[in-house]
Amino acid sequence: DEFISSPPRKTVRFGGTLTEILLKYEKGDTTDFELLKHQLSDPDIKDAQIINWLHEFRTSVAYLTKELEQLVNILLKLPWLRRSREVVEEYLGFLGNLVSAQTVHLRPCLRMIVSQFVPPRITIREDDVDISDSDDDDENLSENFSTCHRALQTVARYVPSTPQFLMPILVEYFPFINKSERTLECYVHNLLRVTVYLPTLRLQILELIVEKLLKLDVSTPQQDIEDAEETANNSGSEEKSTEEGLFDMEEDEERKGNKVVSPSSERMAHPLAERLDILMTILFSYIKDVCHVDGKLNISNTKDLYRDLVSVFDKLILPTHASCHVQYFMFYICSFKLGLAEAFLDHLWKKLQDPNNPSVIRQTAGSYIGSFLARAKFIPVVTVKACLDLLVNWMHKYIDNQDTGANAYCDVALHGPFYSTCQAVFYTLIFRHKQLLDGNLRKGLSYLQSLNFERIVMCQLNPLKICIPSVVNLFAAITRKYQLVFCYTIIERNNRQFIPVVRSGTGGDLVQTCTNPLDSFFPFDPYILKRSKKTIDPLYQFWEELSAEDLENLKKPIKKGTSEDEDDDFLKGETPQNDGVVGIAPNSYESSTRSPVSSIGSPADCYVPFP
Repeated sequence: DEFISSPPRKTVRFGGTLTEILLKYEKGDTTDFELLKHQLSDPDIKDAQIINWLHEFRTSVAYLTKELEQLVNILLKLPWLRRSREVVEEYLGFLGNLVSAQTVHLRPCLRMIVSQFVPPRITIREDDVDISDSDDDDENLSENFSTCHRALQTVARYVPSTPQFLMPILVEYFPFINKSERTLECYVHNLLRVTVYLPTLRLQILELIVEKLLKLDVSTPQQDIEDAEETANNSGSEEKSTEEGLFDMEEDEERKGNKVVSPSSERMAHPLAERLDILMTILFSYIKDVCHVDGKLNISNTKDLYRDLVSVFDKLILPTHASCHVQYFMFYICSFKLGLAEAFLDHLWKKLQDPNNPSVIRQTAGSYIGSFLARAKFIPVVTVKACLDLLVNWMHKYIDNQDTGANAYCDVALHGPFYSTCQAVFYTLIFRHKQLLDGNLRKGLSYLQSLNFERIVMCQLNPLKICIPSVVNLFAAITRKYQLVFCYTIIERNNRQFIPVVRSGTGGDLVQTCTNPLDSFFPFDPYILKRSKKTIDPLYQFWEELSAEDLENLKKPIKKGTSEDEDDDFLKGETPQNDGVVGIAPNSYESSTRSPVSSIGSPADCYVPFP
């Protein structure tokens, strides 16, 4: 019985040996060749048959020239991954023989391997209609991916030029951002695995991944994410109250209890934010794993990865306006060692002070310096002071050169990098003034006085007019409290000089005042993706509410609006409203009156109802 039920080692087939079939085909006799193709294409082909054929193909690769491309393509479509171990080993041997003897087939082999980097799709059809199309999450998926990487390593071992042919294929096969989370997760994970054994591709692969992450990031403004979360929370609580009313039973209570602790609470309500969250978590894990060997920081690995990430940052992140989350990969790697954070600040400083860089890049570098100094918990006060010294000295030199002569007037187009630097310094002071004054108040005050803020505030370039009002107001409150400079007379004068723009809308006429001429943003605003924020939160300086005393100090003649677009947590609701303060018009006007260049992270324009 055992003999009868076991499959035969040799299976019946037609036309003699493979070599004979291929020689006949060359002479024009295609009958056996067509039978061979038919047998290899059979979906019910047995493991033993595949092994026998592959064994013969391995010894006949010399015949598999460009003319037999069609046959090679059939071989590359063989379902080898989900077969027995013997089939997998034989197939890997065949791939090695094929690419070493016939490099003309290198690209199709690489395409076949890369196409396996995502879970296969399972399509269920009924009456010619696809009723289900989902990822095949079988338990062998991880093992299959490992086999794919073995295949890629085999090919790379035989053909040293593999990386240059592989990279365009990795770009081509990257799933569209609307594909399922699982598909994107698997593909990005596999790309990062490739960097481990093909290190020459690491920079290009990181660029590819960050470019795709940026597309996701800029497609999901922070306000949209928050709105989606709020809607989901509201609908969730409504469903819960309905459930409680309908099914007030113990089993149901238990079921709901289970539901609360399920990982679904970590899901982002916004579908693109959910994808971004998963991919950022993978990127953070990758950075941690590369930099740490056996749980200890490996300085050499960390420096190499840092260089690659800075290169990606310069090429993709710095020129992208108002991305919300992707830039945090720099924040994270800098947290590993103070030297990296200082190197990053130095890198940004060089960008900022170099007049050969475009003004917009210099301004963005200024935003990054200010936001990084304010928000990175791991940066000590001594580094903050060193950076403030650099920035403030540069500002004073700039004033020396520009405060007299033809250009000594307030103009963003002329002095953009200067205003960006001022805002970075003001923003840093708002967040760090308590630490700067902590311990020895007299010494701290002496240091702040040495920065000579009065000269900066009073100069002809008038930075208080250009910086975001919420930053200006808090800076004014703090500097007044410690008697460093009195800003309010200048703020009042600036407010009188704002030129209103009258626009007609459905709700009547509006007066619009631009309160963010720099169109600046704070790159390290609060991180709101649920899973990946667990990595960032311990390193992050959150805004602490102002005390009542500080609030009383905050006296200003006009409130130039904070809105949901101005999403830095320190800007929400702390500034009091005096008599005669003008608020913001309802959001219904926002879409028709907002400047096209303004974007999330840039505080919104202020709208004053026309009397």
